[in-house]
Amino acid sequence: MATEYQNQRPETDITVTWDVLLFASLAVFLVGIAVGAVEILWLDKLFKHKAFWQKILYKMGVYLLFMLVINLVTFPIAASIELQSSIMDTEVWNKFSNYIISPTFLSTMVSLSFSIFVSLLYSGISEHLGHNVLLNFFSGKYHQPKEESRVFMFLDMKSSTSLAERLGHKKYFRFLSDYYNQLSNAIIQYNGEVYQYVGDEIVITWKKDDGLQNHNCIRCVYAMKQSLQKRSTYFEETYGVMPSFRAGLHLGRVTTGEIGALKKEIFFTGDVLNVTARIQKLCKPLKQDIIVSQQLAAQLMTTEFNFDSLGSFELEGRKKSESLFAPKPTSHVL
Repeated sequence: MATEYQNQRPETDITVTWDVLLFASLAVFLVGIAVGAVEILWLDKLFKHKAFWQKILYKMGVYLLFMLVINLVTFPIAASIELQSSIMDTEVWNKFSNYIISPTFLSTMVSLSFSIFVSLLYSGISEHLGHNVLLNFFSGKYHQPKEESRVFMFLDMKSSTSLAERLGHKKYFRFLSDYYNQLSNAIIQYNGEVYQYVGDEIVITWKKDDGLQNHNCIRCVYAMKQSLQKRSTYFEETYGVMPSFRAGLHLGRVTTGEIGALKKEIFFTGDVLNVTARIQKLCKPLKQDIIVSQQLAAQLMTTEFNFDSLGSFELEGRKKSESLFAPKPTSHVL
């Protein structure tokens, strides 16, 4: 027979009733929204250039202070709901005073501290490795090599060599950082994964279904262009140039697995990567910003997207020629 719930410490703890549960659920929801907004709009930018351990330490201090304030504000409200009295009632504040010096308050703050630390640690590591990469390591998904179909995009900045020479190493590094930051939101929005940064080149990949769904891989390119365009004034004033890029996209099968002895990483191997790199290199001589392979274009061609044929080309290191296409959106793609 089930034992009826009883509050063992009514002088300090809140007895859970339906009204209290409803208030607590609403409070948790609102606090979650607030924490997310603070992280994205303020904290992440504030500590962006701090060392890894400093970022965790400073953020933990801010969040602990924030949670302490929330705890001290919400407890009297919950107590007044439980006691069905005004928040100014003496009984409410007596309970609040007992709570502040009780083991319950201490254990609550210790639990919050641990949760915040683990969350920040995971977030920090995920930021460096990539969210999907970290999950794949934890799950052991690629501990044994697997064959899978993927879309790859090789994206290369235009005129990067002359720009690096003009700006100098340090300023060019800051330029690259700003450039990649502007691309990141589009990659996240359209479910892409950053595989590698190689100087001024970035390699992005999608599982086949993720890349084809809603034309994510192509929409991502246009979203990145739009994001850079919105910051054109900043780039012009800060660096004297508006960055732009060329992109080559291809679809094919790769073998995916963990590799490395001193440093583990998720590694892709297969002809599709070489072909994508060669396609990207043809963007300049063909005077195209985006070139797509026939295999990918065939999967993406709809009433929303058409593709102009560029002809067949022999790619470096391959005997078989490849038919290449340039996307031509027939409607607004974002």
